[in-house]
Amino acid sequence: MSLALKALKKSPWVFHVNTGACNNCDIEILDCLTPRFDVERFGVLLVGSIRHADVLLISGPVTQNVLSRLKRLYEAAPRPIKVVAFGACGCRCGIFRDGYNVVGPIDKYIPVDAYIPGCPPKPETIISGIVKVLNQL
Repeated sequence: MSLALKALKKSPWVFHVNTGACNNCDIEILDCLTPRFDVERFGVLLVGSIRHADVLLISGPVTQNVLSRLKRLYEAAPRPIKVVAFGACGCRCGIFRDGYNVVGPIDKYIPVDAYIPGCPPKPETIISGIVKVLNQL
């Protein structure tokens, strides 16, 4: 196992992108950072730049406005990068699937390594999904 993969397994840095969700998923992601669930004790850190990220966490369906930005973010991410589709909207467009500006789920445009379903997913499910991604390494 390379040094980069060992480091990723010990302390994954996560970059979150909202591609058009209703913000309930964002609230649950922030809930994971509170003292009750405290994912930082596992080394999981929410970062502000895709260039520092090991995991790309995407919530919401892909809309026309954000499609080109999402592709550019994925291309700018360092390799190896793990992509996680988050919430019912991120996995299969959820309640927004019939929207005029929704162009499809995330896996239609970039490869997805893990899915965390739910509307919105609970913090326990989020932690379980992160563990599944790390076990893929």
